[in-house]
Amino acid sequence: MPFYHTLGKIPRKRHIAFPKPEGGIYNEQLVGIEGFTGPAALLYHIHPPTTVKAARRLLETPYEADPDRTLKHRHFRTAQIARGGSPTLNRVPLLFNDDIAMLYVAPDKQDEHFYRNAQGDEVVYVAEGEGTLETQYGDLPILPGDYLVIHRHILHRYKFTKPAKLLVMESRGHIRPPKRYLNNVGQLVEGAPYSERDIRVPRELKTYDEKGDFPIIVKQYNGLNEIVLDHHPLDVVGWDGQFYPWAFNIHDFEPIVGRVHQPPPVHQTFQGDGFVICSFCPRPYDFHPQAIPAPYNHSNVDSDEVLFYASAEFMSRKGIEYGSITHHPDGIPHGPHPGRYEASIGQTHTNELAVMMDSFRPLKVAKAVLPFEDAKYMYSWVEGGPGFAPPTS
Repeated sequence: MPFYHTLGKIPRKRHIAFPKPEGGIYNEQLVGIEGFTGPAALLYHIHPPTTVKAARRLLETPYEADPDRTLKHRHFRTAQIARGGSPTLNRVPLLFNDDIAMLYVAPDKQDEHFYRNAQGDEVVYVAEGEGTLETQYGDLPILPGDYLVIHRHILHRYKFTKPAKLLVMESRGHIRPPKRYLNNVGQLVEGAPYSERDIRVPRELKTYDEKGDFPIIVKQYNGLNEIVLDHHPLDVVGWDGQFYPWAFNIHDFEPIVGRVHQPPPVHQTFQGDGFVICSFCPRPYDFHPQAIPAPYNHSNVDSDEVLFYASAEFMSRKGIEYGSITHHPDGIPHGPHPGRYEASIGQTHTNELAVMMDSFRPLKVAKAVLPFEDAKYMYSWVEGGPGFAPPTS
């Protein structure tokens, strides 16, 4: 979606006959959003993409909320979630609302089926793992630290060569770079924290001309459906357009720093409908002689803040670990833990790595994550309280 791209063989013009070498014509498919006016791609298939042999509803996947809606800061340890299952079928819901859901999975199985999310875009942060995302648009290599942007309807399958841990952010709206990073023709501007050179797109298109039973799992209507095609779904010989999966690695984000503490919007990486995603990366601290690098206490009166700690270091926190998730809801101020504000003075650099999602409507905590909650976290700002531990640095 960031820019025009093409792979494989395509005819000179759209919507004209594209002959096969052995006779007949390839089957053209338009995949796009916003009623034929938004970003789109044209794919050319060996077989019609409509040849469905069977369809059935597999299971419902509603997100169940914690019935306790007490307003409080919360902390969940995803490192305690057992490794197991499929990267697409066994995701553990963490937090959600009508705009965005956050899920976590550490799969130990390879998917044989192909997967399509028909009700939401996905941004998948690869905390650990390497492999390949197989898609109709070509293969996309997967690396640790990747954000995989998989727009709704895009057929794909994960093939990991190293054990993976995935943070999945599922958006009802469309994921895109922040509007302020783009000029009037959609190019990333000078001063944006990343450029087109940092974005990875499919480069190798693999085409299969095979008949048989090929199951596709489709998420739609808050449930999983199985669709069986009579041919291999990766039968695309070529495509072009601006609707495709892409990757951006968190280590390619160029932090913006200043003389005094910069607010979280300088870390913004993606924009969605009702939320933003930010990247906190290793960087120099503020360089005013009297700067306080740790953030000031703040109340985001329009948003909930969620942080996934991709390392055990974070300047304003204590008691978190690699894989921790903290939820600071609208309605309560939040800020540095006791001692962290003062301890940051004079520090010159941080190695922290974290993914932040700010939602503009309140989030619900999923029941499924409650067994992994640190229930004392809400008290951790009270010196001598049940969750208090003196700062170590």
